[in-house]
Amino acid sequence: MQKALADSVVVLDFETTGLSPQYGDRAIEIGAVWLEEGRIVERFQKLMNPGFRISRFIEGYTGITNEMLSGQPRCEEVMAEFSEFIDGRNIVAHNASFDKRFLDSELKRVNRTYKGDCCCSLLVSRRVFQNSPNHKLQTLVSHVGVPKTGDFHRALADAEMTAYLWLSMIERIRRQYRISEVSFDQMSELSKIDKLYTHRYLTSLAGTSET
Repeated sequence: MQKALADSVVVLDFETTGLSPQYGDRAIEIGAVWLEEGRIVERFQKLMNPGFRISRFIEGYTGITNEMLSGQPRCEEVMAEFSEFIDGRNIVAHNASFDKRFLDSELKRVNRTYKGDCCCSLLVSRRVFQNSPNHKLQTLVSHVGVPKTGDFHRALADAEMTAYLWLSMIERIRRQYRISEVSFDQMSELSKIDKLYTHRYLTSLAGTSET
């Protein structure tokens, strides 16, 4: 069975009313890009009405206002559509535990699930770009030289920049360790190991790819 490649994934980002769906927070924007062999082949972006007014802090943080959300489709409608977009594909997000909480919560509301695994580009970046001042998306975009495609904290722009960051990490691993193909499972494993063992792990992959 052919392994899923790391450069063929859906990269997503949520903007939300707060930090946790457990306490009633909802999604207000979803942005995603579908990567196929390292190229963006499709984009998905929707504002969604959570059913209540959002705080002034969130308006200022995201640039999304209550007026912008007025008249937008409800979260349930958008997420039912988005479930088709991610169907059967692996997922990448920056600080993925946050986005996955909202993805799972919003899909549950419409009785949808997804098949695929999720990998955190933030965790991978801590292994690949260990000399970055920090591993926030905005810092990494500047540190790595990733194209800035829009305003930070808007979902589609963040998803696009995360996708370019993800591809830059794959390319750095390929070039530095002379690995022809990097699988999604290998990137997921890299996100979990102690960063002190990054070089050892990637060197072992290089040895495997030569056999």
